[in-house]
Amino acid sequence: MAKKEENKNGSSAEKVGFHKGSLATLTKEREELMRILQIVEQLMQMHIKELKTLGVDLVAQAKTQAQQMKGKKPIEDVLN
Repeated sequence: MAKKEENKNGSSAEKVGFHKGSLATLTKEREELMRILQIVEQLMQMHIKELKTLGVDLVAQAKTQAQQMKGKKPIEDVLN
């Protein structure tokens, strides 16, 4: 009976270790993803700034695209 409890506790300890390790890895992955997103955001802001200096009106283009999309079905309706 003692062996069964050891096996049960051992596997429980292994599961705890596995999940803790997984969380540590995923936390590092999330941090790296956030770092990548910050870099992408910085690059986008640089391009937006340059387009503004070149006289491109991104707000007007966004409004035009929004008007063009008004009559189109949302992707959820297309998939169903």
